[in-house]
Parts: sequence; structure tokens; C-alpha cells
Amino acid sequence: MQTTKIIISGGGTGGHIFPAIAIANALKKRDSSIDILFVGAKDKLEMEKVPKAGYPIKGLWISGFHRKLTLQNLLFPVKVLSSLIKSFSIVRSFKPDVAVGVGGYASGPLLQVANWFSVPSLIQEQNSYPGVTNRLLAKGADKICVVYDNLGQFFPKEKIVLTGNPVRASILNLNASRQEALAHFNLEEDKKILLVTGGSLGAKGVNEGLAAHLKELASEDLQIIWQAGKFYTDWAKEQAKDYPNVKVLTFIDRMDLAYIAADAVLSRAGGVIAELCIVGKPVLLMPSPNVAEDHQTANAKALVNKNAALMVRDNEAKDKLLTALRQLLFDENLRQTLSQNIQQLAITDAAERIADEVLGLIKK
Repeated sequence: MQTTKIIISGGGTGGHIFPAIAIANALKKRDSSIDILFVGAKDKLEMEKVPKAGYPIKGLWISGFHRKLTLQNLLFPVKVLSSLIKSFSIVRSFKPDVAVGVGGYASGPLLQVANWFSVPSLIQEQNSYPGVTNRLLAKGADKICVVYDNLGQFFPKEKIVLTGNPVRASILNLNASRQEALAHFNLEEDKKILLVTGGSLGAKGVNEGLAAHLKELASEDLQIIWQAGKFYTDWAKEQAKDYPNVKVLTFIDRMDLAYIAADAVLSRAGGVIAELCIVGKPVLLMPSPNVAEDHQTANAKALVNKNAALMVRDNEAKDKLLTALRQLLFDENLRQTLSQNIQQLAITDAAERIADEVLGLIKK
């Protein structure tokens, strides 16, 4: 019997990589003989995380298009051509039965080439306002797995399947005790804990917004787990040097323990929303203004409209962030309402649903 072969392409951030790995794991759980190859962008996080998860990966020389005129933009057409040629070689040699795009720089060239080879394809759209790449790929895709309702204005309705966004297994099964979580981060049990995360690289607006109010927050006898990100760790440690209850980290490997410890979460509004819905803690979202089509604001509004989260924009942080954080931490009625409502949006079997759709595309 011929081995089933599947390519999963995309990445760039943890918000794309971890769902992609969850899909791969779900496929392997169905049939351990399935041969899965990842395709990502060179020098991006997936080149580290995917091999650690036990899967092979090939890298494309590709990056995003910047809004400002830069040398990177001048190289963009060259990178696209290079990535199409490399994708052509990968698809021709690997001969996938299905190609899956999870978003991120590498998904565009690979899925386009897969379409040229008439390989069935599936794209996963994590946002309530799709980016240009997925809107262009939708015409050639056989299935489009979405997280939010009402995307029929962007995609052919007959291709859309509501699956939710896959999350890491460790988040689906928060088995550790609160005492273990507190000990891991060296935190005290009798103080409120705020978890702040802007992603693996860091979020300028979140970090600067928090730093501007550290003195006031410290007066609340509050503990903070602050994932500042790769580009902001040293700066954040300098900002927090006078506040021993602020734990600054570059990256949180045990995000499950961070969620268990936290009383509330301050976060960007990308793919992490799927995790936040499952965890069910009160959330304040600060959507990134620097993403395509401002899709994080649309994601955040989708939760705010259901009274499932609070939202403060980056340019509002100076005036509104402190008040919103105090509400999130100390207004017990609001906390209970937000927690209940966000949990109602959780989809815990998203990876399995997408795996069903992927396997259903395989030509018999």
C-alpha cells in the first residue's frame, strides 16, 4: 500500500507553527505511516520548533513585504521567484497527496506550486479578516478551514469549514497544580498574577504600555509574568529592575504553567486567541496595528462583541491600559463574565477536525 504524503507549509511565528504541529500530530495519530514534510521560511522560528517536534522541514528564502521602501522590498520579487523554484523542486520530488497551508510567508509559494501540480490543497485561516495571501490562494484551494463565522464575504462559501484553531496538547490538558505553576515561576500564592505575552519576538506596544504603568501596578501588590520577547528582553529587565515581583522572560517554554498561575492575561490578538478561549482566564487584548489588513483588531472585536474580552489599542495604552488592567484583575463580576463567555468560544478538537478535512481530500 502506497504511503500517504502530506506537506504542511507556513510559519513565521508561534501562532502559525504550533497549530501546524498540532495538525501534524493529529494526522499521525490517525495513521502513523503518513509521511509529513514541513516547508517554512529560512531563519524563522519554524526551522527550530518543527524539528524539535520530530518532523523534517525545508526552508524557503522568503519574507514579508514591508510598508516602507526598504532594501528588503527590492529583494521581495527575487525571494518570491526563488521560493517558487524551490517549491517546484520540493513538490515534484516529494509528490504530496495533499498540501496544507497554515499561513505565514512560506505558505504562498508552496500552495501556489501545489495548485500547478493539481495537488489537492487546504488552507487554514486563523483570523476574522483574512490576509492577501490566503485570499489569493482560496481560488485554487479545495477546503478552507476557519476559526470565525461570516468569512463568506472573503472565500467561496462552499469551501468553508468551521474547525477552530488547533492548540498545543499541553494547553488542551492543563494537568499541573497551581502550586507547581507558582513554584516554577517563583511566585507567591496570596497575590494576583498577570501574564503578559506578545509573542516569541516581542510586541512593542504591549511592552511599552506595560512598562509605562509598572509603578502603579506594583503599588497594587501584583505579580507579573512578562514574556517580553527576543527583541525586548534586556530593555524589559531594565524597566523592571526595581520591581522584584515582575518576572521578565524572553520566551515561556511552559506556557501551560503560565496559564495555570495567571489570574488574568494581557495579550496580542493573533492565533493565541484559540488558546485563551480554552484556558478561560479573563483577557485584555492589545491587537497589533502592524499586521496585514489590521486583522488582529478584527479578531479582538469578535471577542469584545461577545463580551468575552476587553480591548485596548496600542495608541490608547497611555490613557486606558492601567484602568483596564485593574478591572481585569480586581472587578470580580467582570472577571467571571469574561471567563464564562470566552470559554464558550473554545473548540477543543480543532486539530482533529482539520485532519478529517485533509484526509478527505486524498485522491483514492
